Amino acid sequence: MKLIVGLGNPEEKYTNNRHNVGYLFIDELKKEKNLKDVIALKTNTFMNSSGEAVKRYVDKYKASLDDLYIVHDDLDIPIGSFKIQKGVGPKLHNGLSSIESLLGSSDFLRIRIGVDNRKAEERTPGEEYVLQDFEPEERLTIDSTIKLVIQKLIHGK
Repeated sequence: MKLIVGLGNPEEKYTNNRHNVGYLFIDELKKEKNLKDVIALKTNTFMNSSGEAVKRYVDKYKASLDDLYIVHDDLDIPIGSFKIQKGVGPKLHNGLSSIESLLGSSDFLRIRIGVDNRKAEERTPGEEYVLQDFEPEERLTIDSTIKLVIQKLIHGK
């Protein structure tokens, strides 16, 4: 069984924020037909408290850390790119820090979806940038990237 948890912020005003890539991923994943042995959930907490929801889900489903996938935005990766890695994440991500603290481990899989599209001369601070909405062309890129990640993760393609 795979427990796939998307990180984001639960209020409507955050729906199209860069920080909500995990939620966008789960929405798209739930459209897949014949998902077997997959539990796909969104956190129901704000990003910085993600560990509370993830710990609750891990305990409820008795999931091992080997079966836990956390989907999140990553400013260390350019928009349109992604990485699936175990125990490796961005330099700073409060949601992941919360999860690592409450699980007592960093040894889980991360689906790191790149959201950085800042130009060097217009370098908005990360904490502001992730709470901004995607531009329309960025959203098209993110939607394509999410579909690609799902194909790789679920269908091995």
